[in-house]
Amino acid sequence: MPTQVETTNPLERSFELSVPRQKIEAEVESRLKRLAPKVKLQGFRPGKVPLKVVAQQHGTQLHQEVLSEFLQKEFTDFVTKEKFHVAGHPHFTATNQGNDGGDYTFNITFEIYPDFELIDFSEITVKKPVITIGEAEIQKTLEILRKQQANFEKADRAAQLGDRVNIDYNGQLDGENFAGGQASDYSLILGEGHLLKDFENAVIGLRAGEEKSFDLVFPDSYPGKEVAGKKVTFTIKLNQVDALILPEVDSAFARLLGVADGDLDKMKEEIEANLHREVLQRTRAKLKDQVMQALLDKIALIAPQALIQREVDSLIEEFRKEQSARGLSNQNTDFPREIFLERAERRVKLGLIIAKLIDTHKLSVKPEQVKQYIEALAQSYENPDQVVAWHYASADRVKNFEPIVLEDNVVSWILEKTQVIEEATTFEELMERV
Repeated sequence: MPTQVETTNPLERSFELSVPRQKIEAEVESRLKRLAPKVKLQGFRPGKVPLKVVAQQHGTQLHQEVLSEFLQKEFTDFVTKEKFHVAGHPHFTATNQGNDGGDYTFNITFEIYPDFELIDFSEITVKKPVITIGEAEIQKTLEILRKQQANFEKADRAAQLGDRVNIDYNGQLDGENFAGGQASDYSLILGEGHLLKDFENAVIGLRAGEEKSFDLVFPDSYPGKEVAGKKVTFTIKLNQVDALILPEVDSAFARLLGVADGDLDKMKEEIEANLHREVLQRTRAKLKDQVMQALLDKIALIAPQALIQREVDSLIEEFRKEQSARGLSNQNTDFPREIFLERAERRVKLGLIIAKLIDTHKLSVKPEQVKQYIEALAQSYENPDQVVAWHYASADRVKNFEPIVLEDNVVSWILEKTQVIEEATTFEELMERV
């Protein structure tokens, strides 16, 4: 029977449990007797293996099973009686293994879910970005789409912004090469920020075959600590210049974008519709991010370590799958768990808060909401109806969206009670913010 309860931290509980040796041994003997008639052993007739021999073969395993079942039952009875809401699995530590012929004793340690209070959501203020989609935004998007469909052609002229260039370069710090400061046959598009701006500016104006040496001071915040904040001398050679060739905005271009009849007006209408969908999604994401952060900032709770460590395991598995999808083998790699801890704790805390909100205010998901979510998601595909039909061909696929929609419902419920301030912004700003 449990003899003591201790609180070692706000969520951890432990107690000592004495396990009667006689009770365990009696149950083991009972099970051995029931097992004996079924045991087959060479040299003995079926069902005639001596109990002592059966005990030698199966006694240790049965003893472990009986003891484990007893411990689990006692633990379950105890936490039910004390009304503990257990988080994770209990940890059993033997303090007396019965070697002296006496009873077994165990220390059982476990965590409970935190008890916390929700807040007055009217105290939360969120900023809602307000954007007008007009001709300027359509034209900017059209230029982006043109660049996505562009080609490069070799150009016999000096390099300029937007060109693709191929270079060799060598960097030296105090007259010596440094790690990462050399490359051959390296290609980049000038102006996309793949290299430091001062480095790219040094390439501009060079023609194929020309070389140039220059000094560059690395930013103090540069990841490479060896050169951060220091002056480095680079020598670059330009091997080739390729000019960006944008397609004409004509019927052929419209068909490339999925407008079957090549109608330019219809193409612009689809671009505008896509922009509105993107703005809606980004605005929702921005509001959701603010709400989630407000919940974390204003609701004080401690997350159980058991749940955090379980979430770390999930994050590592997600990371492995992402790496594997990129063709990187990592099954035998041990990732440092500490790099996932902060994100895991955030997830656990938000999960606990959202679960309490759902339970307290009886929030739920309606089938039509799930359908609307799937239909909206399908609009980004070429054949939306087929995408919707594919999801609804499996109940499990549809069910996978319910937690997402439920979380959106929680955010919407909170937003109805918060102070929402509209804030005029541009499409570019919204894209950068989320």
